[in-house]
Amino acid sequence: MQLSATIRGTTWRFESVKEVLAKANPPKSGDDLAGVSARDAVERVAARAALSQLTMSELRENPVVPYEADELTRLVDDTLDDQAFRAIKNLSVGQMREWLLDTKTTGPVIRSISAGLTPEMAAGVCKLMSNLDLMVVGAKCQVVVRANNTLGLPGRMSSRLQPNHPTDDVQGILFSMREGLCYGCGDAVIGVNPATDTAESTAEILKALDEVTTRNRIPTQNCVLSHVTVQMKALDLGAPMGLMFQSMSGSETGNRAFGISVKLMDEAWDKMKRLGTTRGPNVMYFETGQGSALSSAAHHGADQVTLEARCYGFARRYKPFLVNTVVGFIGPEYLENGPQITRAALEDHFMGKLLGLPMGCDACFTYHASMSQDELECLKVLLGAAGCTYLMSLPVGDDIMLNYQSTSFHDIPSVRMLIGKRPAPEFDAWLSETGIMDGDVPGERFGDPEVIR
Repeated sequence: MQLSATIRGTTWRFESVKEVLAKANPPKSGDDLAGVSARDAVERVAARAALSQLTMSELRENPVVPYEADELTRLVDDTLDDQAFRAIKNLSVGQMREWLLDTKTTGPVIRSISAGLTPEMAAGVCKLMSNLDLMVVGAKCQVVVRANNTLGLPGRMSSRLQPNHPTDDVQGILFSMREGLCYGCGDAVIGVNPATDTAESTAEILKALDEVTTRNRIPTQNCVLSHVTVQMKALDLGAPMGLMFQSMSGSETGNRAFGISVKLMDEAWDKMKRLGTTRGPNVMYFETGQGSALSSAAHHGADQVTLEARCYGFARRYKPFLVNTVVGFIGPEYLENGPQITRAALEDHFMGKLLGLPMGCDACFTYHASMSQDELECLKVLLGAAGCTYLMSLPVGDDIMLNYQSTSFHDIPSVRMLIGKRPAPEFDAWLSETGIMDGDVPGERFGDPEVIR
């Protein structure tokens, strides 16, 4: 295994695959904070040259967190599809990049080998790609999932309706919910971030959401994003839960900081399949974000892109309906500005899709990050063109509970019309029945919350 490259007569040598992966990464403030980034552009080029020569087998044999030290590493390696792995194991990272971009390599072909890829393989290829490369391959990788409706079909782009309220006032939540629905949002999920993380509050909100969707025959699913253990208690209380949610990290120690483990998530998945209200088979919802492991000192000296890919290796076990990278939410310590947030969003979408997940993105930024509204709007269009399964949607794009900028109710129909995409088919039919949409243009009841009883 060669861990060196010569650039302009100077030979650069690296100590490990982990160092090569980190220094090949595009500039990220989080990698700078962790002390793992390249010293300059020349070292970055040298790391990419060395990375391009590594094989898929070598990446599997050298995970950034050792097998014996981390349950996620063990989970990925022990459950890898050997037949799919054998098909690509001798390819170098550079060859894998070229194969993915080849016009003859279709989405179904990529899907056939995704179960044989480790997160480090996805991250390695990602680091050799331009933003446009990431979009081209991401658009190829279609991942179709089903709960109460169907996401990921060609020509479709969905949205999560996020009717948060700073005091969990149920009527306030329902007012925002009705507004979002009348703009054609909410086919991915109606998901509330709770201010109060209790089983009783979670159950109350779920019941209120379910009553509206049932009464209006809305083909979607509900979710309250409390901790997974709280949601399990809410299920025991009889709450009508459409999707079970949890945030996750890319290492065992990072997940410990979230209060979860593989054993706990296995238990939660089993309970959701037995007691959840969704037809399925996909009933889980996960959120991630570059920098989460570093924020809890659980990064093990690895870069944030590779650790993010490892989140997807964990999520893949549970065949989720939704996976969402909340790309700019953790803050400028990890993604400093518009270009870094844009790059991270396209990276995450590409890696998740390559690993076989239905990837969505919360295109967002916190108020102390250096990103403009124009940059954020451009990112939404880029993600839509890249085949992103879904985006967020909330009143005027301004979350009054979580205090960050995201996607507005108005942005979703605008992006759909701009790139020629429609909602999930079942939801699309409901929008036509209610008069909210007339085909792919606004109907006579568009923007009228009174249409929702």
